[in-house]
Amino acid sequence: MTSSVDDLCVNTIRALSMDAVQQANSGHPGMPMGMADAAFVLWTQHLSHHPHQPQWFNRDRFVLSAGHGSMLLYSLLHLTGYDVSIEDLKAFRQWDSITPGHPEVGLTAGVETTTGPLGQGFATGVGMAMAEAHLAARFNRDGHQVIDHYTYAIVSDGDLMEGVSHEAASMAGHMKLGKLIYLYDANRISIDGSTELSFTEDVAKRFEAYGWHVLECDGHDRAAVDQAIRQAKSTQDQPSMIVCRTHIGFGSPNKQDSESSHGAPLGEEEVAATKKALGLDPSKTFDVPVEVADAMGLAIEHGTEAHESWLDGLDAYREAFPELAQELERRMAGDLPTDESLDGAVKPFAADAKGMASRKSSGALLQQLKDAVPELVGGSADLTGSNNTFMDDAGIFSPADYGGRNIHYGVREHAMGAAMNGMALHGGVRPFGGTFMVFSDYCRPAIRLAALSHIPAIYVFTHDSIGLGEDGPTHQPIEHLASLRAMPNVCVLRPGDANEVAEAWKIALKRQDGPTLLMLTRQNIPTLDREELAQAKHTAKGAYVLKPGSQERELQGVEVPDVTVCATGSELSLALDVATKLEAENVSTRVVSMPSWEIFDAQSETYQHSVIPRAEGHLVVSIEAGSTFGWKNWVGEDGLSFGLDHFGASAPAEVLYEKFGLTPEAISKAIIAHRSTQQSKSV
Repeated sequence: MTSSVDDLCVNTIRALSMDAVQQANSGHPGMPMGMADAAFVLWTQHLSHHPHQPQWFNRDRFVLSAGHGSMLLYSLLHLTGYDVSIEDLKAFRQWDSITPGHPEVGLTAGVETTTGPLGQGFATGVGMAMAEAHLAARFNRDGHQVIDHYTYAIVSDGDLMEGVSHEAASMAGHMKLGKLIYLYDANRISIDGSTELSFTEDVAKRFEAYGWHVLECDGHDRAAVDQAIRQAKSTQDQPSMIVCRTHIGFGSPNKQDSESSHGAPLGEEEVAATKKALGLDPSKTFDVPVEVADAMGLAIEHGTEAHESWLDGLDAYREAFPELAQELERRMAGDLPTDESLDGAVKPFAADAKGMASRKSSGALLQQLKDAVPELVGGSADLTGSNNTFMDDAGIFSPADYGGRNIHYGVREHAMGAAMNGMALHGGVRPFGGTFMVFSDYCRPAIRLAALSHIPAIYVFTHDSIGLGEDGPTHQPIEHLASLRAMPNVCVLRPGDANEVAEAWKIALKRQDGPTLLMLTRQNIPTLDREELAQAKHTAKGAYVLKPGSQERELQGVEVPDVTVCATGSELSLALDVATKLEAENVSTRVVSMPSWEIFDAQSETYQHSVIPRAEGHLVVSIEAGSTFGWKNWVGEDGLSFGLDHFGASAPAEVLYEKFGLTPEAISKAIIAHRSTQQSKSV
C-alpha cells in the first residue's frame, strides 16, 4: 500500500466508527479513533488470519480487551472481508444485530472472546497463549510446526487498572509466554477525565517487574508500531507489552484528548468537522472508498495462502505422524473420547459407611480420566493438595515443559477463571480449575462470561459447606450455591457420594455449551450402597429417587409418599438417616438425591412429578447446609427447608451440624411437628 492509501484506510476505520456510534446515538468513538493506526498495522502486516475461514485453528488470536471500542473491531472485520456488512455496522447496538455494544464470541465472525468487563480480555488472552504453548509442545515435531501462532490484544488504561489484569500479567510473565503480544492504548483518558486523577504509576516499569518485554512507541507512527511488533515477535521467552502513546478521539477538532470522546457520540457537527480535518467528505456516511476496499480486502488473499500452506503442512504431518495427527484433529474438532471409553475409564466405588470426602473421590477420578481424556489440563489456585486437582505423571506446565498438564495458578483465582476461558476458546484442551467454594466469588466474573459465551470450563470447588469446620465463617460458604444457581447457563453439581462424583465429572466433560461447577466436601461422606439404593447413573437427570418410601400410595398414576426429602452433597446421607427415623414413626418417606437443579429443571414435567410428586397432604422437604434461598421452587409454599440463612462459626463440623439443627433427630422432629400442625389445620 502507498502512504496515501494507508492514510485513507486508517481514516476510513475512524469514520466508520464515528458514523456507527453517531447513528446508534450510543457508544465509544474515542478509542477506535485513537487506536486506528496501530490496529491497522497489526491487522494488515502481522495478524495471520483468514476472513473466509474465521475458525482456522492455527490463526493468530486477536482480543479487543478494551471491548467498549468495539467499532474498531467491527470496522476491521468488515474491511478485511469477514461476514460483517455495512448494514451490520449501521445496526450497531440495535436489536438482533451482530454488532452489539461489546463484542460477543459466537455472535460475530472473527470475534474471539466476549469482552466488556475490563481486564477480562487481558486475562483471557493469557489463557489462549497458554493453550497454544501447550499444544505446540504436545504435537509439534522437528520440521512440523502444526501449532504455531501468536495471541495479540489491544488493552486500555481501564484494563490495566482492574485487578484481574495484574494477576494475569504476573502469571504470564512467570510462564514466559513469548507469543503473547499486547498493544496498550496509552491515551491517558478514562471516563472521569485524565488518568492523572487516579492512575499515575509507571506501567512500563510494572510490566518489566512482571517479567514482560516492554517497548514504547508513538501509536500514530505506523512505522514505529510495525517495528515494535517485529521486535516483540523476535522475543520468544517473554510476553511483550507495546506502550502506544495515542490521542483519544484522534482528529476531532474539539474532542481529541478529552473524556467527552470516550463514552458518547461526538455529535453530528463534530463528526463532520472531524471528517473534514481527516481529509474525508463530511457529506458521506458509512463510506468505504474503492481503494480502501481493495487494499484491506487483500486479507482474504493473504489468509487463503496462509491457510492453504498450513493445510499442506498438516497433510505432511498426518503422513509422518498418523496417530498424533488423528489425536490433534479430534481435539481441534472439539470431540470427546467416546462414551464407552469414558465409562470404561471410571471404576465404581464400593459401598463404604465411612466413605471419603468428595474432593478425594474427585481426585481419584482425575487419575482415572487423565489417560482417557488427554486434553484435560488444569490445576488449582495454590490449593492443589486441598482441592485434589493434581494428575499424577502428567507433568507441570512451565517454561521448562509447556506440555505439562498440571497448572500451578498461584493465589490468582481471578486470572485462573479468565485463563480457563481463554484455553477453552482456543480449543484443543479442556481446562479445569480448583479453589475453595467460598472463593468462587473471585471467579464469578469469568464464570459469568463463560456462561454468556457458552464456554465449557470446569470448576472444582471444594470445602463446600460448614462441614469444613474450624476455619470458620470466612471459609464456610453459605450463599454461594444459591447465587451461582441464579446465574443463567451455569450447571451446578453437588454430588452426594463418590459414585455421584464420577457421574458429575462425566456430565462436566460432555457439556459443551457452558461452565460446570463441581461442589465438593472437605469432610468424609459415606459411599452409598447402590445395591440397596438407586444407581448413581441417574445423576444425569439432575435428581432422582434414591430410596422410595414404604407404602407409597398411587395418586393420579404417580406413587406418592407422605414425605419427600430432597438433599444434595453431604446432606444426602443425612436425608437417609432422617427417612429412617420418620419411617420408624410410620411416616412413608422418600429420599431424593438432587445434585443439579439446572439439569432436573430441564427434564420433562412428567419426570419431575415422578420424582417430587405434587399432591395434597404430601410434604416436600429440602436439606442443604447452605442458604435455603430458591428451594421454595421445589418444596412449594407449604414445604420445609433446612439449611443456614446465616453465617457459620469456627468449630468442628459435627458440632456445627448439631448446633445449627442439621441432625436426623432435629429434622425428623421438626417434620413430624409440622405435619401435625398441618393436619390439625385441615381438620
